[in-house]
Amino acid sequence: MSDNLKNVSPIEDFDWNAYEIGETFSERSKEDLEKTYDQSLSRINDKEVVMGKVSSMNKREVVVNIGYKSDGIVSMNEFRYNPDLKVGDEVEVYIESQEDKKGQLILSHKKARASRSWERVNEALEKDEIIKGYIKCRTKGGMIVDVFGIEAFLPGSQIDVKPIRDYDVFVDKTMEFKVVKINHEFKNVVVSHKALIEAELEQQKKDIISKLEKGQVLEGTVKNITSYGVFIDLGGVDGLIHITDLSWGRVQHPEEVVKLDEKINVVILDFDDDKKRIALGLKQLTPHPWDALSADLKVGDKVKGRVVVMADYGAFIEITTGVEGLIHVSEMSWTQHLRSAQDFMKVGDEVEAVVLTLDRDERKMSLGIKQLKPDPWENIEEKYPVGSQHTAKVRNFTNFGVFAEIEEGVDGLIHISDLSWTKKIKHPSEITQIGADIQVQVLEIDKDNRRLSLGHKQLEENPWDVFETIFTVGSVHEGTVVELVDKGAVISLPYGVEGFATPKHLVKEDGTQAQVEDKLEFKVIEFNKDSKRIIVSHSKVYEDEKGGGEAREASEKRAPRKSAKKDDAPQMTSTAAEKTTLGDIEGLAALRDKLSGEGK
Repeated sequence: MSDNLKNVSPIEDFDWNAYEIGETFSERSKEDLEKTYDQSLSRINDKEVVMGKVSSMNKREVVVNIGYKSDGIVSMNEFRYNPDLKVGDEVEVYIESQEDKKGQLILSHKKARASRSWERVNEALEKDEIIKGYIKCRTKGGMIVDVFGIEAFLPGSQIDVKPIRDYDVFVDKTMEFKVVKINHEFKNVVVSHKALIEAELEQQKKDIISKLEKGQVLEGTVKNITSYGVFIDLGGVDGLIHITDLSWGRVQHPEEVVKLDEKINVVILDFDDDKKRIALGLKQLTPHPWDALSADLKVGDKVKGRVVVMADYGAFIEITTGVEGLIHVSEMSWTQHLRSAQDFMKVGDEVEAVVLTLDRDERKMSLGIKQLKPDPWENIEEKYPVGSQHTAKVRNFTNFGVFAEIEEGVDGLIHISDLSWTKKIKHPSEITQIGADIQVQVLEIDKDNRRLSLGHKQLEENPWDVFETIFTVGSVHEGTVVELVDKGAVISLPYGVEGFATPKHLVKEDGTQAQVEDKLEFKVIEFNKDSKRIIVSHSKVYEDEKGGGEAREASEKRAPRKSAKKDDAPQMTSTAAEKTTLGDIEGLAALRDKLSGEGK
């Protein structure tokens, strides 16, 4: 121990005073140390962009070492575009201030990126470089992307090769892009993600197209649904399933069969020479429903189905999916009146029908529902015998009569001549109206043509039987001129009867012609019960009165001689006298002259 003490010698220039106050370095050594420390620090200036290294990071901040005496802190928000950032990565930073009030080095990564952003963007466009960008938010027609600190526009059509329906799922995501357009005047940048995958898809598309064959079954994804069909993505190649090829049954809208993004198997039906338009089918993957139709089904069988389509001429009934039958409107009711199918049923109705025809080769079927009810014409003679009276409903008018329905399917025609005994009817609307009830009598049955002849006037006694005794030929009646026509005039006679007079029989005694509403006496010169025709004359009245007087005078002169010759000669009645005409008078005069000659 003593030897060791002998070897220790005091430091000649040791500063005991400095040691006493805690300073262990000499003044010279301190200066050297400060110089060395200053030389180890980076020379930096404010408003300068430098490279730094991430030394640590958390959810809020990133600590960056730029070789300065203190580290700088950058907000994590400025690195949102780069979710892969990690400790040790080199990043660019902009020196805001070497020291703030707290002595903290203030850095900005965002400003550093912005200072070189246009250089990098142009470089990326020239070199067709793939860059990363952060999708900040949605905008009209696309998205806003942070690229090198610049807000670039990503059109909706450039997000992916398939249509994008939900843009929001891309917000806050970092994706790779290519710069496709730069507008230097307006400082606009357009980027595309679709461009990155198009080249790869184009090659896939060529491979798929080269292998396409009709009848080939492929798996695809529902890409888009329209009212007329469904677009299927076959792996870069699109095909269309027309709405008629989705299902063997009727489809109102493709959404009833498929959903967006659904994976389905499809069969290739056809394509053009360039294989750019590909027609696909879905229903062709299943057997046709007609082939699965029961072999026992035959004409006359009853079936049930649902109305799927309506038309004026009939209704289509779906028996099973893809198997339809037509019920023509004529097979909906026994009635013969033209009606619309909508009067009997509507889409969605469940109906029961009878199979009328069945053609499996043509895949056609006709049905009927009236056959579920008995045919009213089967026992028509028993139900509506000739002479029977019934209440019918007026269904239609024609110029020649009225169509009336006694019951559904049993129609008859009332001829216009069978509407009234007395009135001359020009149109049936003068007597009745459509939809009104009318009393009828069955006159005739035509079972083959399913038509009845009906009468309305037959329910009343024929007044012409009485008129025959009243309007005897030669009788005189008061009448009124009601209508002038080309060939004469219509005369209203008592009891509601109408007569007809020709122009020469309308001459008055003073030589003038009778006019409408003139009340005059008319003599019946013809009565036809069968045709219900009465011909009258006004001029005959005064002519026969004048001629009748001369005839009576001649008769009185001849009477004794005539009586002497023949006792049983008939006497002229008053009726016969009224029938005397000018011709009769001339005949009597000739007879008188003849008798005078014989006497001489």
